[in-house]
Amino acid sequence: MTVDALTDVEGVRVGHATRTGGGWLTGTTVVLAPEGGAVAAVEVRGGGPGTKETDALDPRNLVRTVEAVVLTGGSAYGLDAASGVMAWLEERGRGVRVGPEPSHVVPVVPAACVFDLGRGGDFRARPDAATGRAAVEAAAASGAGERVPEGCVGAGTGAAVGPLKGGVGTASTVLDSGITVAALAVANAVGSAVDPETGVLYGELFQGPVDHPEARVHEAARRRLAEAAARNAPPPLNTTLAVVATDADLTKAQAQKLAGTAHDGIARAVRPVHLLNDGDTVFALATGARPLDPSPLALNEILAAGADQVTRAIVRAVRTAEAVTGPGGDWPAYEELYGAR
Repeated sequence: MTVDALTDVEGVRVGHATRTGGGWLTGTTVVLAPEGGAVAAVEVRGGGPGTKETDALDPRNLVRTVEAVVLTGGSAYGLDAASGVMAWLEERGRGVRVGPEPSHVVPVVPAACVFDLGRGGDFRARPDAATGRAAVEAAAASGAGERVPEGCVGAGTGAAVGPLKGGVGTASTVLDSGITVAALAVANAVGSAVDPETGVLYGELFQGPVDHPEARVHEAARRRLAEAAARNAPPPLNTTLAVVATDADLTKAQAQKLAGTAHDGIARAVRPVHLLNDGDTVFALATGARPLDPSPLALNEILAAGADQVTRAIVRAVRTAEAVTGPGGDWPAYEELYGAR
């Protein structure tokens, strides 16, 4: 049975660490690969990224697999969360073997951050190594194929999409070949997820017939969003992050192609996208459990599905987010304004 989440890729687990209250509105999300790692790649298209260990994922470089990927709040400060994940992995002998003893490993833990500094009221309240450790422990403690909490949790705790509250969302699909493709996204963008003329989420326009909000509902929502935006400081930096995972047996080059085309999923759900003050980054993970047809075009259905699941994950992130009003700002929630429909 699938749960429409990144954890539908067998062996992949997700854990969140969330900090709210007392000036905090931030957190960290860890995607934990099966033991032994997963082939990994990355594509960065935002002009203001905050990342760690992304160069190691270049197909020309040595490292082929990683044990975990960290998505975190706290801007570049929050990248400290990755050190907590590294320590947890080292204790278990998981990482690149660099010496004769099983404990002689260096875990390669790619990480990317979103900007949420000060959204809880305290600019210095941001994830650290302890937050990262809590998130990876939560991932390890979760069951196989477990549902993934969405909305204002983990790296999505302080996320905002334009004037709306953002968050974490996830989605998956099983292809006719039996291969699973799934995504998890942290929606935190300079651009908007909502068509200003209709109130429809851009991403839902790619998912079949759309139920448009009534004109009076949309007008009330526009007024509420304008009021909230006027009270908030202009967002200097924002970022949408995603992890796309599959159980297909991919090379690093194929995984990098998957990470690149998955950015199309962000572009469908957020407009404008990939701006200079965005840090949009997509990681790809391939567990290799299912062989890929040797046809040179067999990868195409995985590429298309990856972009589709990123779009769906961003829609889920916005729809599951809850409104936040506090000392750091005012961010209404989409379903508060428009309803579930």
